[in-house]
Amino acid sequence: MGTEIKTPVLIVGGGPVGLSAAIELGWRGIESILVDEGDGTIEHPRTGLIAVRTMELFRRWGLSQRVRECGFPEDYDLSMFFCTSLNGLLLDQEKYPSMRDAPTPPETPEKKQRCPQLWLQPILTDAARSEPKTQLLFKHRFVSLLQDDQGVTAVVTNLNTGEPFTIRAQYLLGCDGATSQVREQVGIKMEGRLLSYSVNVLIRAPGLVDKHKLGPAERYLFVGPEGTWGNLTVVDGNEIWRLTVLGSEEKMDLKNFDPAAWVRRAIGRDDVEFEVDSAIPWRRSEMLADRYYQGRVVLVGDSAHTMSPTGGMGMNTGAQEVMDIGWKLEGLINGWGGPALLRSYELERRPIAKRNIDFSTQNFRAWRDTPSPAAVCDATPEGEKVRKDLGKRLRESTRVEWESLGLQIGHRYEGSPICVPDGTPPPPDEYSTYIPTTRPGSRAPHVWLSDGRSTLDLFGDGFVLMCLDRKLDADAHALANAFAAKRVPFRIEFIAQADVAAAYERPLVLVRPDGHVAWRGTRVELPGQVVDTVRGAA
Repeated sequence: MGTEIKTPVLIVGGGPVGLSAAIELGWRGIESILVDEGDGTIEHPRTGLIAVRTMELFRRWGLSQRVRECGFPEDYDLSMFFCTSLNGLLLDQEKYPSMRDAPTPPETPEKKQRCPQLWLQPILTDAARSEPKTQLLFKHRFVSLLQDDQGVTAVVTNLNTGEPFTIRAQYLLGCDGATSQVREQVGIKMEGRLLSYSVNVLIRAPGLVDKHKLGPAERYLFVGPEGTWGNLTVVDGNEIWRLTVLGSEEKMDLKNFDPAAWVRRAIGRDDVEFEVDSAIPWRRSEMLADRYYQGRVVLVGDSAHTMSPTGGMGMNTGAQEVMDIGWKLEGLINGWGGPALLRSYELERRPIAKRNIDFSTQNFRAWRDTPSPAAVCDATPEGEKVRKDLGKRLRESTRVEWESLGLQIGHRYEGSPICVPDGTPPPPDEYSTYIPTTRPGSRAPHVWLSDGRSTLDLFGDGFVLMCLDRKLDADAHALANAFAAKRVPFRIEFIAQADVAAAYERPLVLVRPDGHVAWRGTRVELPGQVVDTVRGAA
């Protein structure tokens, strides 16, 4: 078998989630090796939307500006059109501004961003490569794993030489996507169902926006006499577009699928030049792993869940999982984390994946919700009425897909074994509305500090106690001593700012390294107990 390499963490899979895991661990000073059988390039990009919480993570790594400057034109309008084709009949429209003109919501320092995966992938690869603790092994295939109480031994083949070798790790992260080999090998099952079959057609059509009268948009949803049949999504804001054709299993059979004919139907004209780059059939499904880890093998990203891309939460759900597991692995590897940390990863993140799956399926159903569409293309009073009714229906039912701040930053970890509940009732959990709160398990609120930083910029490195009343100095230091006794990274932030005190609701708020609240109160009664709970050792 040749050599054995040792590393604290082995990451299998080098897509956006695997690369994010490597960056997060490197940022935390934890060594890792990432293996991926590809060469690091993306042939058929999927991810396009970087959600608010993912941008907040990129901000912590110092990458948010690079992602904003990825190359997507900042003056390109991101509206939504419902139509029979680009040159056909309009049902309705929802106007949305360009990235430049879209305001940053007051509840976050970072608005969402369009950055197609063909640009995101190299940004993340460069960032991971520049981490001195991270080793990227592209053209290396994960073959098998065996684990024991102390760690995981994986067999990996170097595809350039054909040589197999072993990697011994304390933990293995399966970031290898929906068809995960890692998941398969540890016997974790997926539960859920198929939603539909689709084909993605990637095309190049320079100047397409000028070849129709609707104007630029993020997405054009196409309705025909059979109902909603597809959509065209902007990729680079210039010449690359992705046409998704919804269909039956027969339509997925590429032998009988004519991508160019579908592109012509979408454009609604035969004289527009375009090139088909690729046509990939895929199954739209909602699936969730019955467990998130087995022993020392942990699933992150699409290996743990699949969801309809309607709402763009697939990769973004994986990025949130990276944020959750990163500091927990740091605690376990550095010796201050207790056994409940790994258990808490599943208990916290699995319900959120379920919530994001439900949101995505609801959006997909809204797309398909086109009763009695037969006359939609007819130039008759009946056709006019059908278009008006369907357009209004589609616009209203799909709006939550674009206006989902509650979904993006309102997730909270109910019943987590490493948060200390305070008995207060949860605020409403709504996809479109975010209600800032410091209730334990919630994301700590963003407020601008007088020095120009966000409160979120205080979090990431160790636990942080927000102390908003200097009279509670003694309580703050009692907690500091309890953290020090267990060698847990911790610091106190004394803040005298009325709007921070109002947003944080209690004079003492303990924030975890992932920016979620672990405990809050007006006094520290049992500092040792609080520390043991939040480090997973209660």
